[in-house]
Amino acid sequence: MPRVVMTAAKRTDRKEIGDVAMGLGADAGSAGIVRTKHVTFDQPSQELALEGGGTLAPFTVAFETYGKLSERKDNAILVTHALSGDAHVAGRHSANDQRPGWWDMMIGPGKGLDTDKYFVISSNVIGGCSGSTGPASENPATGRPYGTDFPIITIADMVNAQAMLLDHLGVEKLLAAVGGSMGGMQVLEWAVSHPGRVHLCLPLATAARQPTQAIAFNEVGRQAIMADPDWRGGHYYDGKPPAKGLSVARMVGHITYLSDEAMQEKFGRRLRDIHDYSFTFSADFEVESYLRHQGLSFTNRFDANTYLYITRALDYFDLTRRHGSLVQAFRDVTARFLVLAFSSDWLHPPYQLKEIVSALRATHKHVSYYEVESHYGHDAFLLEREKMEGIIGAFLASGARTFVPAS
Repeated sequence: MPRVVMTAAKRTDRKEIGDVAMGLGADAGSAGIVRTKHVTFDQPSQELALEGGGTLAPFTVAFETYGKLSERKDNAILVTHALSGDAHVAGRHSANDQRPGWWDMMIGPGKGLDTDKYFVISSNVIGGCSGSTGPASENPATGRPYGTDFPIITIADMVNAQAMLLDHLGVEKLLAAVGGSMGGMQVLEWAVSHPGRVHLCLPLATAARQPTQAIAFNEVGRQAIMADPDWRGGHYYDGKPPAKGLSVARMVGHITYLSDEAMQEKFGRRLRDIHDYSFTFSADFEVESYLRHQGLSFTNRFDANTYLYITRALDYFDLTRRHGSLVQAFRDVTARFLVLAFSSDWLHPPYQLKEIVSALRATHKHVSYYEVESHYGHDAFLLEREKMEGIIGAFLASGARTFVPAS
């Protein structure tokens, strides 16, 4: 059996999975105080076969759960995260925790993903740096961090690791898989690669294949990291990390998450604490200061090599690669779909979501499309609670009535 541990180094057992302490500091609708757990797959039969060849073993997956798994095991929802996300999707880690999970607005009692009804699961992807095995993890062959000796991973590899986690949790079939951006790509991969294991799919602000413009921005970010002298070929864990390169990469990426309208409204050409230009290369404009802050704060919580590996996984994502066409990729899909696009998203604009919808309709799948009017850009799926919650909640409730547990 795989080993399960918690971040507090206290042993957990199957009974504790899904437990949520609704104690101190829990606000109305909050998922409460939650704990990150880790499961390590270290048995000979638990190697993770990788799409690029070879295997990953042993490996660990960090995860959190919210709510309770029903006796019929028919209420499990997997929430998948975007590039910089992690397993902490809702609630708080302590009563004094100032930052709730990254999608806390949608998950909790009475919210769109109602934890009084559903058993919500979220895990950090393979290749990540928030508890799951990635380039900063110890390479069992050397006793040192993998660095760039870590194998190249793909979205399919991430999903297959999640499938092993669900096996461990005793979840044979998901009621739903939900995710935005890279999380949406994982949702699509679930539908295609594991068609019998998911009933409802909710991909948000995503694409069936990484578009060229996104690949270009990712490459600029990777080159910024690799040009940092502290990167040292990816083997920097015994010294100073490539913080400057990672900061620039984050600044470039963050621009793609916003929209022109949002940036104009939030910053305009306003100057920062000065009445006129400084005629230097200091951060005169508020938008410059904001991006520098975003880049710097990112280096305090994210690993540069993980940024390289995950952006590569994003760029390799293309459902047509193995199937010839998107229509053919969706041929054996059994899930019902709710596809959400956001009007001002220029990283994954609505036409890319409509391409998914058209291919699903061409294969006579059950699919609904909803375009959210928003000026927030790509980040809208993290912000527009009032515009998403009702339609997502209704879709889940309707789908729950047609769910047939795995035989």
